[in-house]
Amino acid sequence: MAASRPLTVAVLGTTQTLSWASSYYIPAILAAPIAAEFGVSRATIFGVFSGALLLTAFLGPMAGRAIDTRGGRDVLAVSNIVFALGLLLMGLSPGPLVFALAWALMGVAMAMGLYDAAFATLAGLYGKDARSSITGITLIAGFASTVGWPTTALMEAEWGWRGACLGWAALHIVVGLPLNRLLVPRTPPPEKAAAAQGEAGPPPRGRDMALIAFVLATAGFSAAALGAHLPGLLQAAGATVVAAVAAGALLGPAQVAARILEFTFLRKISPLVSARIAASLHPIAVVVLLAGGAPMAAVFVLIHGAGNGMLTITRGTLPLALFGAAGYGQRQGLITAPARAAQALAPFGFGLLVDAVGAQALWLTAGLGAVAVAALFALRMPAR
Repeated sequence: MAASRPLTVAVLGTTQTLSWASSYYIPAILAAPIAAEFGVSRATIFGVFSGALLLTAFLGPMAGRAIDTRGGRDVLAVSNIVFALGLLLMGLSPGPLVFALAWALMGVAMAMGLYDAAFATLAGLYGKDARSSITGITLIAGFASTVGWPTTALMEAEWGWRGACLGWAALHIVVGLPLNRLLVPRTPPPEKAAAAQGEAGPPPRGRDMALIAFVLATAGFSAAALGAHLPGLLQAAGATVVAAVAAGALLGPAQVAARILEFTFLRKISPLVSARIAASLHPIAVVVLLAGGAPMAAVFVLIHGAGNGMLTITRGTLPLALFGAAGYGQRQGLITAPARAAQALAPFGFGLLVDAVGAQALWLTAGLGAVAVAALFALRMPAR
């Protein structure tokens, strides 16, 4: 099993890149041409997308439970089929209603096939020793937007937005499905694996689950809010358009660099300590920007991006370290449901606040981050 771990991480990292690139990241490129053809606003297209994210939050615990009882390989493989069906229906949509139905299918697929499902699969494979593997797949899939946006734009330029959807659907069948089905090891579900490895541990306390859910929800809200409004926020803080775009381009590299740091120098420290460090970075970044103004735009993005990159890993590793692998999938779905809902609502809600108070809106995300840090200090690792 140990010898196959690098291959498993590479396969899951690749299929996660495909799944994120063909779902979460396609509206940024395709919303405008779709809206133009259907005669609706771009806001309508993004509203449908937000609805799919809310459906994903609702279905997450059920998808996790399926992994707990059956193991992750088959669930991930089925997700590729559902992704393909959703993208096929999207590409063939005659109008907004069928398009919305297509995104409902995508919501089902995202519940079955994004990070939480991959993390639960790794929990079944490696138990509490899955931390480095979780970090590994986030390192690879951290480039999903880097790969996905240009690929979607190229397909849209060559084949139109419908052809882009069909192209991604084909990739799920030709690439994603065989990789997940044939190269992800067949393993016991997390519950059975944990029992075999003596990792069942005490039942998780509702208080601790609620605290982690809150931390992840604040992180999800801030990440989605800044992902949608970062250039405008930097301009509101005094940066020029060119400087704001240049600073914003540092977000991806900062996230990946922080994950590399987590994979190397921080891998031996407690996941809880790593989470406290990560959660503290966004409030620090906000103070730096609002105190220093436009010259601190790049520094703000680097600090915020580092924290966001580490928190993506925390999403998978901290619940595993606190509660063990038994029941991981369903529990992960419950813990991350508020985060998914926050991600769906943040772009619109935070946008209203930005319109009202400009860069001062960042005090909201900074305050949420500070409370999240306090919540993490209220947690304690179980005695070993």
